[in-house]
Amino acid sequence: MECTVSWTGAAGTRSGMGFVAETGSGHVIAMDGAPDEAKPANGGQNLAPRPMETVLAGTGGCTAYDVVLILKRGRHDVRGCSVKLTSERASEDPKVFTQIHMHFTVTGKGVPASAVERAVALSHEKYCSASIMLAKTANITTSFELVEAA
Repeated sequence: MECTVSWTGAAGTRSGMGFVAETGSGHVIAMDGAPDEAKPANGGQNLAPRPMETVLAGTGGCTAYDVVLILKRGRHDVRGCSVKLTSERASEDPKVFTQIHMHFTVTGKGVPASAVERAVALSHEKYCSASIMLAKTANITTSFELVEAA
């Protein structure tokens, strides 16, 4: 796996904190920093997600992928899955994640709660590389709700 991240600056200038990541699979992700009122050249323009937001989003994508795949392999009629991640970071550098809560909403027809609970647990204990890495610095908790499809 590979990725190239390039500084773009702000609107073609070499100020600001915009970056573009080009992934090995041929996709592009824009990232930007938060604006810095005191030193505008050191801050971003809030035009894209922060790099750490993309880490959190990638973790959500990784674990949601696992949950859906595990439920489908169990031949459950899963129709939707979302995960809302909330986090806290250390106040001092490096500002690693210290707390992450993942709340899953799974929609399906006749999907047992025990199957969702098992899928979430398997993702976090065995399959989700991203959350297992983040668990080295963060306390990760999970919850879920099950919505019966019409």
